[in-house]
Amino acid sequence: MSDDDGRQDQGIRGGLTNYGDKDFALYLRSSFARSMGLSKEMLRKPIVGIAETGSGFNNCHRTMPELVEAVSRGILAAGALPRPFPTVSLGEVFLNPTSMVYRNLMSMDTEEMLRAQPMDAVVLIGGCDKTVPAQLMGAASANIPAVQLVTGPMMTGRHRGERLGACTDCRRFWGKFRAGEVERDEIDVIEGRLATTAGTCAVMGTASTMACIAETLGMALPGSAAIPAVHSDRLVAAEYSGRTAVELITSQRRPSDIITQHSVENAFRVLMAISGSTNAIVHLTAVAGRLGIRIPDARLNQISDETPVLVDLKPVGDGYMEDFFAAGGVGAVMREIRHLLHLDTIDVNGLTLGDRLEPEMDWVDRRVIRAFDDPVSREGGLIALNGNLAPDGAIFKRAAATPALFETEGRAVVFEGLEDLAKRVDDPDLDIVAGDIMVLKNAGPIAAGMPEAGYLPIPKKLARQGVKDMVRISDARMSGTAFGTIVLHISPEAGVGGPLAAVRNGDIIRLSVAEKRIDLQVSAEEITRRLAEVPKRGGHSRGYRALYERSVLQAPKGCDFDFLTESGTGK
Repeated sequence: MSDDDGRQDQGIRGGLTNYGDKDFALYLRSSFARSMGLSKEMLRKPIVGIAETGSGFNNCHRTMPELVEAVSRGILAAGALPRPFPTVSLGEVFLNPTSMVYRNLMSMDTEEMLRAQPMDAVVLIGGCDKTVPAQLMGAASANIPAVQLVTGPMMTGRHRGERLGACTDCRRFWGKFRAGEVERDEIDVIEGRLATTAGTCAVMGTASTMACIAETLGMALPGSAAIPAVHSDRLVAAEYSGRTAVELITSQRRPSDIITQHSVENAFRVLMAISGSTNAIVHLTAVAGRLGIRIPDARLNQISDETPVLVDLKPVGDGYMEDFFAAGGVGAVMREIRHLLHLDTIDVNGLTLGDRLEPEMDWVDRRVIRAFDDPVSREGGLIALNGNLAPDGAIFKRAAATPALFETEGRAVVFEGLEDLAKRVDDPDLDIVAGDIMVLKNAGPIAAGMPEAGYLPIPKKLARQGVKDMVRISDARMSGTAFGTIVLHISPEAGVGGPLAAVRNGDIIRLSVAEKRIDLQVSAEEITRRLAEVPKRGGHSRGYRALYERSVLQAPKGCDFDFLTESGTGK
């Protein structure tokens, strides 16, 4: 049995179930397809899958049904058959121990469903922090024509005349509550005003950052990253994403054509210019790693030093994602740094970046998106650190830190893990003063799944003294909505015997942002001696968590699984 057009592998005929009889497999598949009310005419059309990630545990994806409907409308109008299908959904605040543990699982689910089901192209709908990188990772590996559609950011709420947005303001008001500046009754009221619509966090957190990266890479439609979740333009973008996916079937433009060394470097440039989330470095590294692309720390730092912060948004500035959308979005940012970008990259529409940026924008709100020669900061928001405490690297968000702490030498106050932190951080007898450096161990990928615990709370006794920031270091991550002088992603992590495991209370640690270093002021011999005394950690013996701990790579390699990288070895 062959298609009237001779396209034997397209549409319902693609990837037939193996019964040892291809004609029977097609006959049986067609029969079951018709049980879903599909006519024979529809079954002759190419198929576009729609990866939907709605869940009762994912507030960011509450608009999924109407997005699927809009994408389907675009697919049908372009002459193809839409087929929605579910995958794993990751709602950041509803997952234990952290959604990061399940990003790779979602990427595997996405990849395998793209390979296993008969579809000629796919629209990937995601939004919440780990969903977009997981989908991009899966799409890169499956390498079928794909379009990324994000759910979009939520709108802001109001409290006593002040705009509020999750989750930078969540952390700001919680800090005030811990410091005794906000009473319990008021914090309870604020709780109901921080997140008032569907969508991802209203600031330049990880979700918004990854949306901007998807657009910069060329995997999402131009202008689509910042559209609010509840804006009508979000549905229009969904419809056009469906149309674009159908066009990709003919062009056979695949993720490997779009995600290249040059487009990844562009994405890192934009990441610096928007002062995006530290998490994006891990996620973009993982996406790139699926195609054998790597950006060394030295190149990352070069890009950061050359690229000013242009976007005045929380957690670095004052604005919210709805302001960024109205101001001109990713397109306005890229036009300001056009001379630093590789203009030969292509997007899902087949346009080069140079062609996309050729027409000038009618208007840009310079209160939100600054001109290149009038930046928020003359240097990019993120840098990589090295040193004897992080021989394989660490990440620092200088745009969200306190400049007075950039060159710090202080006494270590050590927490051996998350339970220890929770137990002792607010102990009135904790031996800590404002100039100390807080150290959290055993919060890395293998030891704890790398939760967003790097934003160590200021101990209550210091918060009530007016201390707003301190140097804090860990092998954990932190939310893209967080702020502070915080060193993250220390690698190797303490849980695998990295030097962080050797830090003891009272040790002197030196942070130098100018030198891009984090160092323990202890001899190499003493560090080696201490590490030999660290007991080996236990782990999970079964299930996905056991697979995770056996296979997950360290942060500089994107925390992907070693067998999912392009080489399948993690090298």
